[in-house]
Amino acid sequence: MFEGLQDKFQEVFRRLKGEGKITEEHLAAALKQIRLALLEADVHFRVVKELLARVEAKAIGEKVLESLSPAQQVIKIVRDELAVTLGGEDAKELRVDGAPAVVLMCGLQGSGKTTTSGKLAKRLASRGRYPLLVAADLQRAAAVEQLVQVGRGVEIPVLEPKAGETVLELGRRAVREARDRGRDVVIVDTAGRLHIDEALMAEIAELAKAVDPDEILYVADAMTGQDAVRSAQEFGRVLPLTGVLLTKLDGDSRGGAALSVRAVTEVPIRYVGVGEKPGDLELFSPERMASRILGMGDVLALIEKAQETVDAKEAQRLADRLGRNEFTLEDLRDQLRQLRRLGPLKSVLEMLPKMGALKEMAKAGDADEKRLTRIEAIINSMTLAERRNPGLLNASRKRRVAKGSGTSVQEINQLIKQHLQMKRMMKGVKRGFLQKAFGKSAMKLPAGRFPGM
Repeated sequence: MFEGLQDKFQEVFRRLKGEGKITEEHLAAALKQIRLALLEADVHFRVVKELLARVEAKAIGEKVLESLSPAQQVIKIVRDELAVTLGGEDAKELRVDGAPAVVLMCGLQGSGKTTTSGKLAKRLASRGRYPLLVAADLQRAAAVEQLVQVGRGVEIPVLEPKAGETVLELGRRAVREARDRGRDVVIVDTAGRLHIDEALMAEIAELAKAVDPDEILYVADAMTGQDAVRSAQEFGRVLPLTGVLLTKLDGDSRGGAALSVRAVTEVPIRYVGVGEKPGDLELFSPERMASRILGMGDVLALIEKAQETVDAKEAQRLADRLGRNEFTLEDLRDQLRQLRRLGPLKSVLEMLPKMGALKEMAKAGDADEKRLTRIEAIINSMTLAERRNPGLLNASRKRRVAKGSGTSVQEINQLIKQHLQMKRMMKGVKRGFLQKAFGKSAMKLPAGRFPGM
């Protein structure tokens, strides 16, 4: 997401950095390009106008124009004001202190509401809560079964409606059963709407009165642009919304909804869906999102994701083997598996600053994802001895591996070559460290003279 915006912002800032001294004319031209970029990204015109007015007021001043690094100051101002537009403060976890607490999920059909209900339940469960999912969508065919499947995937129980039971009766029963079963959070998945339907809006308003929810979250599809913002406004007229949950933020949308919904609806963005896996739901951070929009990446989010998903002992084992120059194809496969636990490669690369090769890698994320799959298939098709000693792979063995992995001998040769390059690179890093630490004479000493080498 935000790829088009990132490219345009990067181009604007590149031009500013290229100027020896920035004048008001340079700033005016830069702000004009930013305005066009935001409007093309489907950001609400009023949001664009207010954002640029604040940027202009801070940027066109003696302190910025006469500073030693005016371009960097302008970039910081744009980033700060984007963060203000997105809400300013980081979102906090849901208020779930009731007995039980009730979370009402609402939104248009197709926004990912049912799947997101499961993600939210999993997130709360990982934080010591005991959620209960409630299948309150009685309008769409197979909606109940879909939530049952989602609940099974995240290991959360689902309360299904009884024959002839109304939505209001189901809601009241859900609160009673949650209390009896020791479930402290009730997540109600309501019926989605294809458009703003007065009868269904009246129904969900009645349901809200019946269950007295602690949180009412509007689930918005980030790929629908301004339609998501308008729908949120309509729901806000009927329900006291406490937050917005943006889904499909990992898609190819232009980003207009993310930048507009907070300012237009005055309802904070609480969570964002960043992938298809049950754990791909994150608290919303305006500052981090602003950095990603400007192509500065979100390294903190990547670190947090790594801490949650990567096996620390396995990572340390691989690091130790790298240090001893014992990096085999088997180790390479294990390292790739650790990387893939972080999520789609494209999403991981988007968290890194868009500079040089990283920018091109992020654009080719899907292709690289397929390549990782093929590399793992090649390594899995080898014997244990071949993985640990690729020198055993003669022509006939390579043909066998190619057939078993559905690849070609050329791809196997390329993998072996890249593996050797990685080993040489790590050996060079190790030698460089020794040279800095002990001088050139250390290169003449045997590796065993140094601990861990």
